[in-house]
Amino acid sequence: MNVYQYAMKVEKEGEAYYRELASMSPNPGLKRIFSMLADEEVKHYNIFKDMMKKEKLNLNELNLLTDTKTIFETLKQEKHNINFNKEQIRFYKDAIAREENSHNFYIEKSKEIDNKEEREIFIQIANEETKHRKILEEIVVFLEEPDNWIASAEF
Repeated sequence: MNVYQYAMKVEKEGEAYYRELASMSPNPGLKRIFSMLADEEVKHYNIFKDMMKKEKLNLNELNLLTDTKTIFETLKQEKHNINFNKEQIRFYKDAIAREENSHNFYIEKSKEIDNKEEREIFIQIANEETKHRKILEEIVVFLEEPDNWIASAEF
């Protein structure tokens, strides 16, 4: 399995995981966040697929944080109506670890790629995975301490 096939596998698994989290989430705001993250994984999958096929790449799709602020504002307004359990938080923490692993994988693989444009794409997607991790960390903080939660300035 080459690096592109492996990256596509990672992204496909990430999409499935986020779709599962969305289906399990009792809150519409959280459902939207997980659906957005799943959609982002699909975009990453398609970029790696195009890279593998040596097709022209569309990198304009790699910006997730545009709608996140609105979603966290909605969560803040709904904080007294959010029901969750410890098992859900464990899933979210697992997702954080997955994003961290993806980031590290893409950074490591970027060092092995000779083509400058492709190397930069791996780095850019690694940075996107970091954004995903930060969103998930915000969700965990929000769920563990909704009354004390303040979204980070990044959102």
